[in-house]
Amino acid sequence: MTPTDRLRQMAARNPLRNGPQSVNRRAVLGGMAAGAAAATLPMGAARAQQEGIALLTWDAYADPRLLDMWRQETGVPVRYEIHISDPTSVNRLRAGETDVWDFVNLNNPWARNVLYPEGLITALPRDRFEPLYAQMFEKFAMPYHWALSQDESDLLGVVQRFETFDFVINSDVIDPATAKDEGWDLFNNPDFADRYGILAYEDWNVMDICMGAGIHPYKDKTEEDFAKFEETARRWINNAKMITTDFVQLNLAILNGEIDLYFTGGTYTASSARAEGATNIYAITPNSGPADGKGGINWIELNSAVASPKPRDATFDFLEWITTPDAAEIVARGNGNLQPVSQMAQDEVLSRFSAEELDAIQWDEFDERIANAVEFDIVPQYDRLYDIYSAAVRDRG
Repeated sequence: MTPTDRLRQMAARNPLRNGPQSVNRRAVLGGMAAGAAAATLPMGAARAQQEGIALLTWDAYADPRLLDMWRQETGVPVRYEIHISDPTSVNRLRAGETDVWDFVNLNNPWARNVLYPEGLITALPRDRFEPLYAQMFEKFAMPYHWALSQDESDLLGVVQRFETFDFVINSDVIDPATAKDEGWDLFNNPDFADRYGILAYEDWNVMDICMGAGIHPYKDKTEEDFAKFEETARRWINNAKMITTDFVQLNLAILNGEIDLYFTGGTYTASSARAEGATNIYAITPNSGPADGKGGINWIELNSAVASPKPRDATFDFLEWITTPDAAEIVARGNGNLQPVSQMAQDEVLSRFSAEELDAIQWDEFDERIANAVEFDIVPQYDRLYDIYSAAVRDRG
């Protein structure tokens, strides 16, 4: 089987494969998974047995293997919806969906800066959950900024998946060392016009375009910054060979020689292809850039308990259970897309991954990527930037 054939078979692993080619920020992808409750319920929550728990989440926590194992071990049903935009899901909770969801999995700044101050998530018992952080990488040692309330008195969630998410190259065409040094200017280079693709994850595209325009994405913008952003956005969008929500399509385009690189991308989009032997599909985090001297973005997912009117016993149990070695391994393999998890600091978890799998996530460069990336944050004036970006996409046609 050729690498192209393998990638076509892997297309079903992309949770957004049937999504629109240009994603509107109000659009979400829904999915449901349900199971019959077992006769006995170790959790001891009758209402949880009847209703189960509801996850508003990124794709790894909707992996059927994870949900099946949870149901088999606990008897608690689970349903889910995969979101494709942090801001959209935050606004859904604001609009009253706290009575719909029990668990929310978002990137790091939302819990501390928005969800907890607005009463949309609940604090976790520190005596139960803080010891879990001792089993993670030193980066997350307590007091860990993003996991705590602004006064650092309350624990807001559990860190698990984390990585950088910048761009992907064909290493047969572009030397990785050169790509790291050139960074986002590769997309400003006219030699690559019509030779790159865009993965239409709109909030990430906004951040990438800031980087390419020489603007710190997480600082307040001046009128000059907005002008630079618009010029870069229109040029990058107009010069793109293709724009799609399907990263498998972009990986195929690299293998077929249609494009040489794409943004937004990283080991999340590259690892499954690399695991199938397409190791020239290579994730890049720039060595430097305009974000406090850093050129990459380090996302960190925080799993939190929604401030639901339902009992929280099963939700707390799920938050703890996903950190156990068996569950953490599945999360790291979520839907076939290998991603590092904080529990890989433990030999018991790390040893479950083969040398080939670690190569697929470019594990030997992991510390370098994290060091060269600024931590994900909320983008000031995002709505104005988004309107500029979306207008450029519309005008492309």
